[in-house]
Amino acid sequence: MSPRPAAANPLTLLVVAKQPLPGRVKTRLTPPYTPHEAAALAEAALTDTLHAVLRTPARRRVLVLDGSPGDWLPPGVEIAPQAAGGLDERIAAAFELCDGPALLVGMDTPQLTPDLLAGVGHDGHDAWFGPAADGGFWALGLAEPARAGALVRGVEMSTERTGAVQRRRLVEAGLSVAQLPTLRDVDTAADAASVAADCPPGSRFAAVMASLAQAVR
Repeated sequence: MSPRPAAANPLTLLVVAKQPLPGRVKTRLTPPYTPHEAAALAEAALTDTLHAVLRTPARRRVLVLDGSPGDWLPPGVEIAPQAAGGLDERIAAAFELCDGPALLVGMDTPQLTPDLLAGVGHDGHDAWFGPAADGGFWALGLAEPARAGALVRGVEMSTERTGAVQRRRLVEAGLSVAQLPTLRDVDTAADAASVAADCPPGSRFAAVMASLAQAVR
């Protein structure tokens, strides 16, 4: 079956990211990677994510960015600045930019493909949740993004219980939650190697990993 055209899906896709600058992104990759190598991996991961979002049927695609866009930004993606505050505040504020179903992803899963998001936004669910292997989450979607404040604010982020707490918030609010596949975030060098092996053909992230491996030889 052919994918629906973008206009058929009312979904807004949100990507929350930092500008990939050395010393500001993927600091847990250093060592073994240098800050510049970690930034190159972050840029590749973000670029792969944005291109996957562009291939996914949606009404809008918005990069919610901490920093300034660079030549890695493909056409067709809107830019919005991140709000101040903790990650829970920034996620809630990103949803508040939307006036219809919205799905938020980060820049840590370059193995993302449009197939993983099939049905999101028009399958009849109230929420969509993608757990991460480390206990967090890589995707969070809401049919009514105006509810994000009550559903997200106050959730402690970046812990091994974050995903469970966030999903429980959705269920306890009476929402029907569609579960997306579990993915592994890129945090450590071991994560990066594992994720690169799972990336689709043509992945920029996998290519940068391969080039760094070649440089070590």
